[in-house]
Amino acid sequence: MIHPRLLSAVAEMVAKARTSGAAVPLIGISGAQGSGKSTLARAAAAKDMSIVSLSLDDAYLSRAEREALARRLHPLFVTRGPPLTHDLEGLSALIARLRAAGPGDRTPLRTFDKLADDVAPRTDWPVFVGRPSAILLEGWCLGAAPQTAADLAEPVNDLEREQDADGRWRGLCNQALSEGYADLTAALDGLLFLRAPSFDRVLDWRSEQQAGLLGVPALDLDPDDRAAMADFIAHFERITRSMLAGNVAADCIIDLDDDRSPRFDGSASIPPAP
Repeated sequence: MIHPRLLSAVAEMVAKARTSGAAVPLIGISGAQGSGKSTLARAAAAKDMSIVSLSLDDAYLSRAEREALARRLHPLFVTRGPPLTHDLEGLSALIARLRAAGPGDRTPLRTFDKLADDVAPRTDWPVFVGRPSAILLEGWCLGAAPQTAADLAEPVNDLEREQDADGRWRGLCNQALSEGYADLTAALDGLLFLRAPSFDRVLDWRSEQQAGLLGVPALDLDPDDRAAMADFIAHFERITRSMLAGNVAADCIIDLDDDRSPRFDGSASIPPAP
């Protein structure tokens, strides 16, 4: 269940953006895997059906496109999620189409099937009718700041040590943060960051997500699946740790407890409970 003050925080950011002149505000929600950003965005859209919720995950390149990227740039780009594995141009075009839509216009919302690890068939894409009153975009690396060359020099985990010894992959990801992803962040009318208590907690959260996708209780997740999740989130570790350390261009940061409950200890700029 979403804490009402989180919903209030999103509503306040939308209202503030409108006051600043945004006709159709674009509000970002970022956070580590499993932090609840998708749930929050969907809940806010469900509360106000005129709001549309989009996910950076649904902008993943297709499997074939990532395989081509892996051949051209670095083998690690076959794994979805890190910078350069999203179709940011297509996402920006979708946002522009929604903002320009008329009352009866129907806008298909591109969807990615995570179990199939590929773009879902177009017949499965949901359709938004009309022009939304606001657009919520959730994505794990929204607002992430690029690191310095010194920060990039040392690997942060076995994945980087063994599969990115020369630092090329992390260097390309870092460069992308300063280019297309920085442009996407700049286009936001506000960004809320859900900050996990530590990177170590992210594996538990991501494993819970995977159990949900598989339709099994989290405690019943096969140990091999959990190990696969650990390998998967290693691709996100460097940027996630950097964001948790404060290297994120967010307008509002909300700290989370181990169970993803928001902490209200005066450290976050959020509105009072309604």
